[in-house]
Parts: sequence; structure tokens; C-alpha cells
Amino acid sequence: MEESLATRLATLGHPQRLAVFRLLVRRYPDHVPAGDLAAALGLKPSTLSSYLSALRQAGLVRQDRAGTSLRYAADMEGMRATLDALFLDCCRGRPDLCTPLSHPPLTGSRAMPDRKYRVLFICTGNSARSIFAESILRSLAGDRFEAHSAGTRPFSELNPFALQVLRDNGHDTDALRAKNVSEFQGPEAPAFDFVFTVCDQAANEECPVWEGQPVSAHWGTPDPVAAEGTEAQRALAFRQAYGEMQNRIRAFTALPLDTLDRISLQRAVDAIGPDGAKAPA
Repeated sequence: MEESLATRLATLGHPQRLAVFRLLVRRYPDHVPAGDLAAALGLKPSTLSSYLSALRQAGLVRQDRAGTSLRYAADMEGMRATLDALFLDCCRGRPDLCTPLSHPPLTGSRAMPDRKYRVLFICTGNSARSIFAESILRSLAGDRFEAHSAGTRPFSELNPFALQVLRDNGHDTDALRAKNVSEFQGPEAPAFDFVFTVCDQAANEECPVWEGQPVSAHWGTPDPVAAEGTEAQRALAFRQAYGEMQNRIRAFTALPLDTLDRISLQRAVDAIGPDGAKAPA
């Protein structure tokens, strides 16, 4: 155990290997193509390959293949073993020496019947996918959830195709606007119970530290703004993105939040994402 712990800590002690691992954790449980990792981190393929090889040998990253593409995911069992070893060995299992690794369940004072859960959806432009998620959650369960959305680099205006899809589905779009994620940071910002990224690019970026340690997950959805073709084909891409997000929001609102502990809830929201079926139970 000491040898494997030392290997993992030494592997993560390299700043760029740590950056690869952190990105994969942000994208978890997604299996990310090597090309996407290289592009997101600005690494040469050969350099990335050596980092991934070291992380795999240390038991921190898993690899699979989809056609001709190699894909990678964080090995959370390896990471849990590392954290357990640090807590049980180095800290001798004493919570007064090391912060406990377990989190309280999302129950008790955090689940008061007269209180709404606050949810934030993040994408890059905040012009379509995150706006869809905000509107759908407000429509499906606005009595139980307070929905917000933001972008890491928001557009000045919402996408007209997205607005049309929302109107076609009966949503009021008058109050919607693109917002920067910075609006939800700082001492005066509301504390969130859930934070979801809905585009790969936003998940690839360094995330802010959210007060209160909200439950977070990545629900990557293809970008309809990037769709090409005729106007009808582009409109179809937005309808498909809306439908995919609607299915995820329905699954989310069906979760028995008052009965799930933190670990079970995290697994449940991970399973709603695109690669959720691949996440270990």
C-alpha cells in the first residue's frame, strides 16, 4: 500500500499530469478522447500520451476504445484508495487532524420542506443548452427548485433558434438573458445545492470553488450552435438538444432527494450524464 500511495502522489506531483487528472475528474464519468484532452490542455499528443501512461500505471486513469479513438476517464476507485490511505495511515483516522472525507447527506436542515433547492447550469456561451436547462427545470418543478444558468464566456444575446424552441414548448422567454458565472460568485451570491455543467468546454475549464460544496455533475450535450446545414437542419439540432436536456431534467426531478445520502445522490446525478452508465456503482 505504501508503495502504491507513494507512486500515486509522485505521479500527481507533476503539475501537468495533475492538470490532466483534474480535467478528467471534472468530466467524470465521461470517457474523453485523447484529442479532446490535448486540445483542452494545449499539449502535444506525444506529451499527453506519456502523462496518461504514467497516470494509468499509477491506477488513477482508465482507458477504453471507441472505434479507432482511445478514450480516458478518471479511475475514482484509485483516487478513493489514495485518499483513504492518507486519512487512515497518515492521519491515523483522526478527524481532528484531517478533514473527514465523507460529507453529510443532503437531508436535515438542508432539506426543509419550505425551502427550494438552488440549481445552477453552466455552459460556455449561456445562449442555448444551459438556458434550456434553466427553463425546463423551472417549468417542471419550479415549486421545488430555484433554477439559474450562466456562462463562462457568455454571448451578448440568446440564440434565436434556442428562443424559438423554448417558445414552441410553452416557455416564457421575456426574462431570460445570458449571464456570466461571476454573477453567482462572491459573498453576496446565493449558495447552490447543485451545479451542473452542460457543455464539455465549460467542464474542461477550471471551476470556481462553490460555497457549501454543492453536488456537481457533468451533463455534456452536443452544441446545437455548432450545427451546420440548412436552417431546418440547424433548428433540428436545437430541438434535439432541448429534448435531451428535458429527459435529464425529468430524471433529476424524479430523484428522492429527501432519502438519498450524499454519496448515493452523487452517483444518481452522475448516472444522468451521457456516460453515466459507465460510472462504477
